[in-house]
Amino acid sequence: MAPNPSASAPSGVLPAPFSEREFYLREFYGRTLAVAVPAGEGEAFARIRPVLDDLELGGSRVLLLSPDASALEEHLAGSVIPAQQPRLEGEVWRRLRERPRLGIVVPDGDRFVSACRDLGVGLGIFKLVWIDRRGGLRGATGSRHSFLHLGELHSLLDGEGSGLANTDRLEFWREVEAMLEACLPAVNVCSAEGLAEELLTYAGSGTLFTRNRYMSVRRLGIDDFDAAHDLIHRGVAEGYLVARSGEEVDAILASGFGAFVEDRHLAGIGALLPGGEERSGEVASLYTLTRFLGEGVGGSLVGFACSRARTLGLTHVYACTTSERVGAFFERNGFRVVAREEIPEVKWRNYDPERRARVRCYRRELGA
Repeated sequence: MAPNPSASAPSGVLPAPFSEREFYLREFYGRTLAVAVPAGEGEAFARIRPVLDDLELGGSRVLLLSPDASALEEHLAGSVIPAQQPRLEGEVWRRLRERPRLGIVVPDGDRFVSACRDLGVGLGIFKLVWIDRRGGLRGATGSRHSFLHLGELHSLLDGEGSGLANTDRLEFWREVEAMLEACLPAVNVCSAEGLAEELLTYAGSGTLFTRNRYMSVRRLGIDDFDAAHDLIHRGVAEGYLVARSGEEVDAILASGFGAFVEDRHLAGIGALLPGGEERSGEVASLYTLTRFLGEGVGGSLVGFACSRARTLGLTHVYACTTSERVGAFFERNGFRVVAREEIPEVKWRNYDPERRARVRCYRRELGA
């Protein structure tokens, strides 16, 4: 069971973070996803089996799509049907009620991708995972894109793939584009070795493509507190956030907001705390998971904080950090450097003197 962030925790001490694996298994509970294993990826079956076992134990149902009938039979002990099965939807439903893992033999060659797309759409699955040893999509600079929605993928594929690191997989990415256009909600592309990391961790290993824009910012609800508390813990451990007492963490959670991927997966957090004077507010505990750096999450969180501050009638917000990188981020987002003396005195009550000597302070005027 995930820990409960309690105000009774010792000052500056945070309870152990909850399991990312359990978090994602809970998200997949009672849902059906498909894993496509193309020809030439036959060795992938043994490598992904532990992940499929985890998903099954966690209450998920998995369809394995492959043209390799013998490999499916070997790994699924007869729980295999052809894609051309009459009344396929009903047959899949009945089979999954008996056993939550089913193999479907899909035509090979040029028809494989389109057949997987048609199966995913026809069965109404929420996610198609494509196994490819080359992993996820890399942009022109060579860096991996963790998440892309359909509009962003359109832009990357314009100009004959000028937005890609190389064009040898251009046709495949266009097939992914076609899957989303056909109303598949989400497609993950990763290697067999990276499947557990892609599906069951924050870090990920490949690329998640979604039909709709994948990120939104909203206030934290009680069901988000476990994940938000874990992000605070991570930020403290990495030196980006100051350690807080249980009471202070409760205040962060109560006034916090998060950037959510697919409205479920928490990519970053922040909070707007009353400044104590001059109609000011503090942008506090701003932290983004490494996987989402460069995806605009931090800027969206700051924008949400400023919008909320205006709604509350505040005239300016401020932020404090000991990190040069974080300070540069605030400057890129409209903050200016100010002296520590310009920050409301309430900020420094019970504040560590050594940290105060190192901290950088920033302020942003809100205007109309």
